[in-house]
Amino acid sequence: MKVQRVAILGAGNGGITAAADLKSRGFEVSLYELPQFRNNLDGIKQKGGILLKELDQESFYEVDLVTTNIVQAIQGADVIMLTVPGFAIEQFAELLAPIVTDEQVILLNGAAAMGCVRFVNKARDLGIDTKFSIAETNSLTYGTRAFPAEAIAEMSLRVRKIFLAAYPHSETERLLAVCSQLYDCFVEAKNIWHTTLENGNPEVHPGPCLLNAGRIDYSNGEFWLYKEGITEHTIKLLHAIEGERMAIGKAFGFELEDAVKSRARRGYFSNEEEDLQTLFNTSEVFTKIKGPVSVQSRYFTEDISSGLVLWSDLGKVAGVPTPNIDAVIILGGTLLEQDFNNDGLHLKSLGLDGLTVQQLIEIV
Repeated sequence: MKVQRVAILGAGNGGITAAADLKSRGFEVSLYELPQFRNNLDGIKQKGGILLKELDQESFYEVDLVTTNIVQAIQGADVIMLTVPGFAIEQFAELLAPIVTDEQVILLNGAAAMGCVRFVNKARDLGIDTKFSIAETNSLTYGTRAFPAEAIAEMSLRVRKIFLAAYPHSETERLLAVCSQLYDCFVEAKNIWHTTLENGNPEVHPGPCLLNAGRIDYSNGEFWLYKEGITEHTIKLLHAIEGERMAIGKAFGFELEDAVKSRARRGYFSNEEEDLQTLFNTSEVFTKIKGPVSVQSRYFTEDISSGLVLWSDLGKVAGVPTPNIDAVIILGGTLLEQDFNNDGLHLKSLGLDGLTVQQLIEIV
């Protein structure tokens, strides 16, 4: 398949940036947002496109279609790319599953949270048995921030390496060939367990943010995790969670990248030689990112609920102790008055409970 038209669903940081970037590279682009968030599209409609700023250059790109009509958005699209938070997967599946064809490729471009399985499960709940062509990445293909009202995207990084896996994994080679027409950074993951365990957000965000909760409350929106929250002491919790994640990966047969290697190879760090704290504190990309501004941020809610909770479940199946992961889940839930262990993403909620490690590998 030659990709000519791309439908981008979700007009946040990633979606707005992708619309401008892909248009700049010759693709026909539609940008969709949920009707309740139509204000994310108002500035783009008013200005007729998006101003893309990258390094010392900036250019304006018209978007072919900007809409809250999902049918119009995906009509004729070769690739339908979702740049949405993990908690929105089921909502978008309800909209998309009834109308997408098996020939259209669905790409979940963002932090991996078993989105492919969740999308298909929701479709099956709706009585839809389409054989979807669906794949997901372990991270967003950009380091970027967008400003919808001004129709501006400020891209600080084109990520150099992203893992991609299809569901089922037997489709990965085919879908990788399609999606690589959009981005040359994709490399083949073994399966979506691999992409899920290579999602660095649950490792980096909740633990250090939890230890900085008082500062986040007090700062009134002026907190910078990577510059001030990653310290000689908070980094120890990050490393402890890293060790548990990598042990789970080993039990599943993966040689996962550690926090330094994964970010250096994606392009967020300039090298792999310095210590992790220094790399975060001095990263030209990370040090420009403000936040989180509240303990209600996705750095707490999403990364615990659909990240650490699932990792803890995988640890139990694999016989890998996860005391630091479990501690962050419990303490994060106490701060937010939320039972993450009950409400989060579990193997049971995925319909995959009661299976061995080998069975979990084979089923995806």
